[in-house]
Amino acid sequence: MSGTTPSSDVSTTSTSAPPEPLPALRPVLARKRGLRQRMWQARWLYLFILPGFVYFVVFRYVPLLGNAIAWQDYSPYLGFSGSPWVAWDNFARLLTDPEVANAVTNTLFLSLLQIVFAFPAPLLLALLLNSIAGDRIKRVVQSIVYLPHFIGWVIVVSIWQALFGGTGVVSDLLAQITGSPVNLMTNPDTFAILITSQVIWKEVGWGTIIFLAAMTLVPTERYEAAAVDGAGALRRIWHITLPGISTVIVLLLILRLGSVLTVGFEQIILQQDAVGAEVAQVLDTFVYYRGVLGGDWGLATAAGLVKGVIGTALVLGANWAAKRFGGQGAF
Repeated sequence: MSGTTPSSDVSTTSTSAPPEPLPALRPVLARKRGLRQRMWQARWLYLFILPGFVYFVVFRYVPLLGNAIAWQDYSPYLGFSGSPWVAWDNFARLLTDPEVANAVTNTLFLSLLQIVFAFPAPLLLALLLNSIAGDRIKRVVQSIVYLPHFIGWVIVVSIWQALFGGTGVVSDLLAQITGSPVNLMTNPDTFAILITSQVIWKEVGWGTIIFLAAMTLVPTERYEAAAVDGAGALRRIWHITLPGISTVIVLLLILRLGSVLTVGFEQIILQQDAVGAEVAQVLDTFVYYRGVLGGDWGLATAAGLVKGVIGTALVLGANWAAKRFGGQGAF
């Protein structure tokens, strides 16, 4: 008996795999997974960065919201919400206030002196130390000249007072030569020179560390080849050292231009009363006296905001010019 085996419907269950992503999305997903993996592997490094990140957010970026005062007739008793809005009146007052014009003129003059004299001073000292053969002498000199960076401006001004004040050593010497008493610390004609010399004395060693570190990256083979070709010390500096550290020089110069309207609040305010506001009033001290002490918060905030905008524009412009003429720029 020939029979056929009855066919039975067997239901089979199959587990369906998740759908494959579209081919165009695969590189994006791979990059995201790779970024997450790298961040997880470097999680301890991000943990070390966290305190600095929180500092900048809390003390640098959150206070930017206070710039709204520049458009208000602000009163601390009324607060942000209760103070009336005055639109652009505070900025218009900046253009007509004679104290603002005087502060801007003094600030630009002091900044120009510091860029011309204080900025190249660390570079010249670094070139001098780099030419010294003895490492021990180089380390000793470097240690001595960078220590003033950690001295507060109160101590620096006290030292200058002891030297150039009415009873200072230098003033006594000049008084004996001229036959009349000399007090350079209260002389408006010498105020800018003293301010610039203080900056040079205090910061020249710290800037030298940066330039010396950059000089270590210049290959020594270039100096040896130049010496074989008969190049002297000055030619080696001009054709090898300076081009080798030109990126660092341009970077520091761009950053310095960004703070061209900032010449040191603490340094100036400690000496402003001795010479008068006519020659010593700068934007930072103007904001302090007019805003904090005078209560004109709107005008002071507008001045600070304009200063920040101009500084940002100078950094962007200097960076663009550096790239335009073949440099690398800061970013």
